Formats: sequence, structure tokens, C-alpha cells
Amino acid sequence: MAKTAIVLGATGLTGNILLNMLLEDERYGHVTVFGRNSCNIKHPKLEEYIIDLFELTHYGNKFKADEVYCCVGTTKAKTSNKETYIKIDFGIPVAAARLCKENGIETYVVISALGAKKKSKIFYNRTKGKMEAVVLEQQIPNTYILQPSLISGKREEFRLGESVFNAIMSLFKPMFRFGALKRYQPIAPETIAKCMIWLTNNNYVSGRIESEKIQELGE
Repeated sequence: MAKTAIVLGATGLTGNILLNMLLEDERYGHVTVFGRNSCNIKHPKLEEYIIDLFELTHYGNKFKADEVYCCVGTTKAKTSNKETYIKIDFGIPVAAARLCKENGIETYVVISALGAKKKSKIFYNRTKGKMEAVVLEQQIPNTYILQPSLISGKREEFRLGESVFNAIMSLFKPMFRFGALKRYQPIAPETIAKCMIWLTNNNYVSGRIESEKIQELGE
């Protein structure tokens, strides 16, 4: 029997690639998207709900699937207000995890970030770390928290910090292929999406998965 999936963040770089992969995957018969904006895709498998993701818990009766993929995230440059930042990077993934728990969904995959720690002195890492902790507290049987390094690829919005980092990486790329620095090598969104789908279709241990392992599984 074909599986069903929910995608959050389907208009983002990784989320959009993931959505297209799921729609073309014969193992999936129905994909539901919850988002603020339309992903502008027409497909017989696709069902789309245009909603305020801050109110995701109001849609619990429609939040039903075999698997949930959360690709929601923002940046300091895009969301300078810390309260709004927390509502996005902490609130939405946690709300989705709690809905999975309430509705008996046994597989949840969420994108976090390399270096996420709930006691980190860095606000971004601390927010992601706290999110991870609460997600794991839900004890969803198959929980996969991906911690990618900087995600490469073209985005609709310009991100100066990422552009500078990518330029530096191009110059020193050989240094990041081996040893301790390997985990910081930028990772392609296609690789992350492939890894997410691989995880949900293989018997892999639940928990946090760092960038180097994401690269390996996504290949």
C-alpha cells in the first residue's frame, strides 16, 4: 500500500526539492503540504493547505500521514526579531512533533543545524538545540534530526554570510575533504532530501544525524 507524507517548508530550498522527490516516488500515494504560500505545483498526489504555520495545532484533524518532514527554518538576517525567530525555528517543528505524537504518526524527520545545543552561548544554536530536545521528548518511534552544515544552492533571497562562506570554501575546498573539518563542508539540498527519504524507507536508528553522515546516506 502506498504511503502518505506531510511536508512543512515546501517552498524553501530543501523542502521544495524534497516535495518533488516524494511526488515522483512510487512508494508515496499522497503528499500533504502545509504552508504560508503555495508551492505552485500541480500534481494528482498533492494536497495543499495555505495556513499560518504558527497556528498549525488548529489543523490537527488534517495532520494525518505515515511520515512528516519538517524543513522549516529562517536566519538572523531574514528574521531579526528574536521572538519571531523562536516561533519559527522552535515553535513550528515542536508543534509538528506534538501533532505526530497526538495522531499516532510514527515517523518524523526535521532539519536542524550542525552545532545545535540547548546550552549553547550562540542564540541560533541554542534555539535549534532546545527544539531538538523537545522533539526527542515526544518519543516518536522513528525520529530523525538532521544536523547539516551550511546548505549550498541558489536561494530566492540573497544571504551575504552564506555567500562569503561559500566563496571561502571554494578557495579552501581541499582542506574540508578530510579530517575534523570534513563535517563543516557545505552540503547540497538534494543530498539532504535524498537522505531524508532514505531514512524513512530503511531501518536506521533514530536520533541526531550530523552533516558528514547525511552526505554519506544521501549519496
